[in-house]
Amino acid sequence: MRIFFRNKKSNHKPAPTKSIIREWGDALMFAVVAATLIRWATFEAYAIPSSSMEKSLLTGDYLFVSKLHYGSRTPATPLQVPLTHQTLWGTELPSYSDLITLPSFRLPGFSEIKRNDAVVFNLPSEDQHPFDLKTHYIKRCVGLAGDSFSIKNAQIYINNQPISNPEKEQFQYYLVTDMALNEEFFADRDITDYFSAPNGYAVHTSPAKAKELASLDFIKEVRFLLSPAGEVEADVFPQAPTIYQWNKDNYGPLFIPKKGTTVTISPTTLPLYARVITKYEHNKDAEVSNGKLFIQGKETKLYTFQQNYYFMMGDNRHNSEDSRYWGFVPEDHVVGKAVFVWMSVDPKGGLTDKIRWNRIFTTID
Repeated sequence: MRIFFRNKKSNHKPAPTKSIIREWGDALMFAVVAATLIRWATFEAYAIPSSSMEKSLLTGDYLFVSKLHYGSRTPATPLQVPLTHQTLWGTELPSYSDLITLPSFRLPGFSEIKRNDAVVFNLPSEDQHPFDLKTHYIKRCVGLAGDSFSIKNAQIYINNQPISNPEKEQFQYYLVTDMALNEEFFADRDITDYFSAPNGYAVHTSPAKAKELASLDFIKEVRFLLSPAGEVEADVFPQAPTIYQWNKDNYGPLFIPKKGTTVTISPTTLPLYARVITKYEHNKDAEVSNGKLFIQGKETKLYTFQQNYYFMMGDNRHNSEDSRYWGFVPEDHVVGKAVFVWMSVDPKGGLTDKIRWNRIFTTID
């Protein structure tokens, strides 16, 4: 005996097929989310726009910066268009809103900042953006938290001991000559930062190359343009020339703030640490008035730092806007470590030599 079962007609309609536009939209959304997470947590690409790190890094270098080394930061400004920094692409319109700000925390990294690391950070002195969206700078870390930092005749000293200099460190020299030097002369010697001056040329180059230039018959003199001790540069940090007679080549000694370290606040030390305490330490109602420090309305004569700070300098020492001019870099402003160059484009190159092939996928010392 056969028994037949009749299938009841299903009341469930098959899921509608996604349109091509919907599929592409979903794929694009996934790609944006994935790229945003990768950019936030692992690696991010940056470009070198200036010559402050020459010859270690060149104008037109494109870098990958590791956020894994020092640990990724959680966003402090969450209301931001993905894959933007300060403005929307190709416009001056802000790409973020600061209606909501969050405390920023750093995830564990596998390395601490070391002396001579090439570090990308948010420019501390810039006040028009939230700290995690300030302009990106790259410099070499020459002073660590807790160091006593000084420069004597262009040589850096840490705790009164000279430190090793970057291999490609540069300074400004004055070439005295009555001969006209063309672009080819400087290009053959890999000197890209130069300009004509009375009776010669001012160039930024290494001490070794300056010595080579001095050996040429038509170069009468190569003069190291050193700012002597006691010569005051008013725009040098902490911009207190009546107290600190410092310049870019003779600077300090200066204590670099370290988390947990306490300093005495006095008319002498206040210029050094006022901005740290009022801007970077996230203190509520911290202000300087009549040469005194007040926190929540009470005068403070001792202060304990809440995070570490660093002193950053460019390798092109006489053509670099760095910590000598705007002070310390707070740890929460640190973005990551520059690890390698993935592309390099010569802005002055022609059709055949636009790309610097020898620099592609080179590591950064």
